[in-house]
Amino acid sequence: MQVLQVQLEVRPDPAEVGRARRWARSRLAGSGIGVDEPLAETLILLISELVTNAVVHTGCPAVLRMRLPDSPDVAEEAAPGAEGAAAGLGTVRVEVADASARAPRPRHADGDATNGRGLELVDGLADRWGWQAEGAGKSIWCEVDRCEPGVEAAAFHGTTYEDVAYEAV
Repeated sequence: MQVLQVQLEVRPDPAEVGRARRWARSRLAGSGIGVDEPLAETLILLISELVTNAVVHTGCPAVLRMRLPDSPDVAEEAAPGAEGAAAGLGTVRVEVADASARAPRPRHADGDATNGRGLELVDGLADRWGWQAEGAGKSIWCEVDRCEPGVEAAAFHGTTYEDVAYEAV
Protein backbone atom coordinates (compact mmCIF):
# COMPACT_ATOMS: atom_id res chain seq x y z
CA MET A 1 0.00 0.00 0.00
CA GLN A 2 1.34 3.40 -0.91
CA VAL A 3 1.11 6.19 1.61
CA LEU A 4 1.21 9.92 0.97
CA GLN A 5 2.71 12.15 3.66
CA VAL A 6 2.03 15.88 3.56
CA GLN A 7 2.87 18.62 6.02
CA LEU A 8 2.06 22.23 6.79
CA GLU A 9 4.05 24.67 8.90
CA VAL A 10 1.83 26.45 11.42
CA ARG A 11 2.65 29.81 13.01
CA PRO A 12 1.85 30.38 16.70
CA ASP A 13 -1.32 32.32 15.87
CA PRO A 14 -4.90 31.16 16.59
CA ALA A 15 -5.88 32.13 13.01
CA GLU A 16 -3.66 29.28 11.84
CA VAL A 17 -6.19 26.73 13.09
CA GLY A 18 -8.65 27.70 10.37
CA ARG A 19 -5.91 27.66 7.75
CA ALA A 20 -4.85 24.18 8.91
CA ARG A 21 -8.44 22.92 8.58
CA ARG A 22 -8.78 24.32 5.03
CA TRP A 23 -5.43 22.84 4.03
CA ALA A 24 -6.34 19.45 5.52
CA ARG A 25 -9.71 19.37 3.72
CA SER A 26 -7.99 19.89 0.37
CA ARG A 27 -5.44 17.14 1.10
CA LEU A 28 -8.14 14.72 2.23
CA ALA A 29 -10.12 15.33 -0.96
CA GLY A 30 -6.96 14.72 -2.98
CA SER A 31 -6.54 11.34 -1.30
CA GLY A 32 -10.05 10.23 -2.18
CA ILE A 33 -11.66 11.02 1.18
CA GLY A 34 -14.71 13.15 0.40
CA VAL A 35 -15.10 16.30 2.47
CA ASP A 36 -18.64 15.25 3.39
CA GLU A 37 -17.65 11.78 4.63
CA PRO A 38 -17.84 11.20 8.39
CA LEU A 39 -14.15 10.20 8.29
CA ALA A 40 -13.20 13.61 6.88
CA GLU A 41 -15.22 15.47 9.49
CA THR A 42 -13.64 13.39 12.27
CA LEU A 43 -10.16 14.05 10.93
CA ILE A 44 -10.79 17.78 10.58
CA LEU A 45 -12.01 17.94 14.18
CA LEU A 46 -8.94 16.02 15.39
CA ILE A 47 -6.65 18.33 13.41
CA SER A 48 -8.42 21.36 14.81
CA GLU A 49 -7.94 20.15 18.38
CA LEU A 50 -4.28 19.19 17.98
CA VAL A 51 -3.31 22.40 16.17
CA THR A 52 -5.26 24.49 18.68
CA ASN A 53 -3.42 22.80 21.54
CA ALA A 54 -0.06 23.47 19.92
CA VAL A 55 -0.84 27.12 19.19
CA VAL A 56 -2.54 27.94 22.49
CA HIS A 57 -0.49 25.93 24.98
CA THR A 58 3.03 26.28 23.56
CA GLY A 59 3.14 29.62 21.78
CA CYS A 60 5.63 27.96 19.39
CA PRO A 61 5.47 27.27 15.67
CA ALA A 62 4.30 23.75 14.84
CA VAL A 63 4.21 21.32 11.95
CA LEU A 64 1.01 19.49 11.00
CA ARG A 65 1.62 16.19 9.21
CA MET A 66 -0.86 13.78 7.67
CA ARG A 67 -0.17 10.31 6.34
CA LEU A 68 -2.90 9.21 3.97
CA PRO A 69 -3.60 6.20 1.80
CA ASP A 70 -2.49 7.25 -1.69
CA SER A 71 -5.87 6.71 -3.37
CA PRO A 72 -9.22 5.00 -2.82
CA ASP A 73 -8.23 2.30 -5.34
CA VAL A 74 -5.53 1.07 -2.96
CA ALA A 75 -8.16 -1.09 -1.22
CA GLU A 76 -8.66 -3.12 -4.38
CA GLU A 77 -4.96 -4.07 -4.30
CA ALA A 78 -5.11 -5.46 -0.74
CA ALA A 79 -3.93 -8.98 -0.17
CA PRO A 80 -6.71 -11.59 -0.29
CA GLY A 81 -7.87 -12.67 3.14
CA ALA A 82 -6.98 -9.39 4.87
CA GLU A 83 -8.94 -9.09 8.08
CA GLY A 84 -10.65 -6.15 9.78
CA ALA A 85 -12.82 -3.34 8.51
CA ALA A 86 -9.79 -1.20 7.73
CA ALA A 87 -7.79 -3.96 6.06
CA GLY A 88 -6.39 -2.69 2.79
CA LEU A 89 -7.97 0.72 3.23
CA GLY A 90 -5.26 2.10 5.45
CA THR A 91 -4.96 4.26 8.45
CA VAL A 92 -4.90 8.03 8.41
CA ARG A 93 -2.34 9.45 10.82
CA VAL A 94 -2.30 13.05 11.99
CA GLU A 95 0.68 14.49 13.87
CA VAL A 96 1.37 17.93 15.24
CA ALA A 97 4.98 18.56 16.25
CA ASP A 98 6.01 21.61 18.24
CA ALA A 99 9.16 22.92 19.91
CA SER A 100 7.86 22.57 23.47
CA ALA A 101 9.21 19.60 25.42
CA ARG A 102 6.32 19.87 27.90
CA ALA A 103 4.20 16.71 27.85
CA PRO A 104 0.51 17.06 26.99
CA ARG A 105 -1.75 16.97 30.05
CA PRO A 106 -5.24 15.64 29.45
CA ARG A 107 -7.73 17.59 31.54
CA HIS A 108 -11.37 17.12 32.36
CA ALA A 109 -13.49 20.23 31.94
CA ASP A 110 -16.30 20.77 34.38
CA GLY A 111 -19.73 22.12 33.55
CA ASP A 112 -19.68 25.18 31.36
CA ALA A 113 -15.89 25.49 31.06
CA THR A 114 -14.93 26.69 27.59
CA ASN A 115 -11.73 24.68 27.30
CA GLY A 116 -10.05 21.57 28.64
CA ARG A 117 -11.80 19.01 26.45
CA GLY A 118 -9.35 18.75 23.54
CA LEU A 119 -7.47 15.58 24.44
CA GLU A 120 -10.66 13.96 25.76
CA LEU A 121 -12.16 14.58 22.34
CA VAL A 122 -9.07 13.16 20.62
CA ASP A 123 -9.23 10.10 22.87
CA GLY A 124 -12.90 9.59 22.05
CA LEU A 125 -12.66 10.04 18.28
CA ALA A 126 -9.30 8.53 17.33
CA ASP A 127 -8.64 4.81 17.19
CA ARG A 128 -5.24 5.45 18.80
CA TRP A 129 -3.31 8.47 19.99
CA GLY A 130 -0.17 9.32 21.89
CA TRP A 131 2.89 11.49 21.93
CA GLN A 132 6.65 11.17 21.78
CA ALA A 133 9.70 13.36 22.10
CA GLU A 134 10.84 14.80 18.79
CA GLY A 135 14.08 16.73 18.72
CA ALA A 136 13.91 19.39 21.44
CA GLY A 137 10.10 19.25 21.38
CA LYS A 138 7.38 16.67 20.95
CA SER A 139 4.91 15.24 18.49
CA ILE A 140 1.30 14.44 19.40
CA TRP A 141 -0.32 11.99 17.01
CA CYS A 142 -3.59 10.20 16.42
CA GLU A 143 -4.74 7.56 13.98
CA VAL A 144 -8.11 6.78 12.47
CA ASP A 145 -8.65 3.53 10.62
CA ARG A 146 -10.31 3.99 7.27
CA CYS A 147 -13.32 1.72 6.94
CA GLU A 148 -15.13 0.49 3.89
CA PRO A 149 -18.04 2.69 2.77
CA GLY A 150 -21.06 2.09 4.97
CA VAL A 151 -19.04 0.59 7.83
CA GLU A 152 -18.38 4.00 9.38
CA ALA A 153 -22.07 4.81 9.60
CA ALA A 154 -22.76 1.47 11.25
CA ALA A 155 -19.91 1.97 13.71
CA PHE A 156 -21.29 5.34 14.82
CA HIS A 157 -24.92 4.25 14.97
CA GLY A 158 -26.26 4.92 18.44
CA THR A 159 -23.20 6.92 19.53
CA THR A 160 -23.99 10.20 21.19
CA TYR A 161 -21.72 13.06 22.10
CA GLU A 162 -23.91 14.74 24.71
CA ASP A 163 -21.03 15.15 27.17
CA VAL A 164 -18.56 16.42 24.59
CA ALA A 165 -18.50 20.07 23.57
CA TYR A 166 -16.25 21.70 21.04
CA GLU A 167 -16.02 24.99 19.28
CA ALA A 168 -15.09 25.28 15.63
CA VAL A 169 -12.76 28.23 15.14
